[in-house]
Amino acid sequence: MKIKPEFDLISEEGWRKKIYEVIYLSHTRAGKIFDISLLVLILFSTILLMVETIPIIRLQYYKEFYYAEFFITLIFTIEYILRIICIKDKEEYVFSPLGIIDFLSIVPFYISLFFPIWHFVAIIRMLRILRIFRIFNLADYMHDGRFIVSALKHSSRKIYIFLLFIIIFIVIIGSLMYIVEGGKNGFSSIPQSVYWAVVTITTVGYGDISPGTPFGKVLSMIVMLCGYSIIAVPTGIVTSEFRKQKKTNFQCRRCGNQDNDEDARYCKTCGEKIRDSHV
Repeated sequence: MKIKPEFDLISEEGWRKKIYEVIYLSHTRAGKIFDISLLVLILFSTILLMVETIPIIRLQYYKEFYYAEFFITLIFTIEYILRIICIKDKEEYVFSPLGIIDFLSIVPFYISLFFPIWHFVAIIRMLRILRIFRIFNLADYMHDGRFIVSALKHSSRKIYIFLLFIIIFIVIIGSLMYIVEGGKNGFSSIPQSVYWAVVTITTVGYGDISPGTPFGKVLSMIVMLCGYSIIAVPTGIVTSEFRKQKKTNFQCRRCGNQDNDEDARYCKTCGEKIRDSHV
């Protein structure tokens, strides 16, 4: 199946058409080679950026890293310019999510050339790995995520109320622990105690702060047990909304029954054929 390209061709003839077919289409041999080469370059650039953060290696191979990144950025810059040249609506690409990612993946290097103090901004180059979505045409399937987005939207009010309750609970527990421990055992202030409450209730448990009094230990046990139940609440809320969204897709157009199985071809109540069901 031929996948619809992202943007329209500026003209039907000339060198722009050849570049368009190579960059935006993958049904030709040149297009496949281009996609594979781009994928290898993205992965190599990502690995290079990660290795560059190792102090010993960075100091030893500083020039090699610089020249490699310069070469890679130059290739991505040429590709970015060619993508703009061979399409009709240039603004559509430039301000599209993929166009913004392409721009942000090359501009940090040029900024670091003029402002060396902003060298760490170059870490934004890691956004290049997001371009894999274009290579594998995963962006065409992102619309399937509307079920999750819709479920989160419908459950947002319940989640906000839940988070507000958690914040109040954490502040109260942190303040109570500060009083119980008397400012000792790491509970030197209420903010520090609130930090401990967050770490404990989320079941992370760094262990850098721990109560020393008997009542403090009992209180920490209560918070730990509450943490397990608290984690399950937002999961249940979103899951419930997600199931409702999925059931809507299998709603019978004739009788309105929503209690149909995902693999059902006909309504279990009236026998009407469900047109948008999975076969």
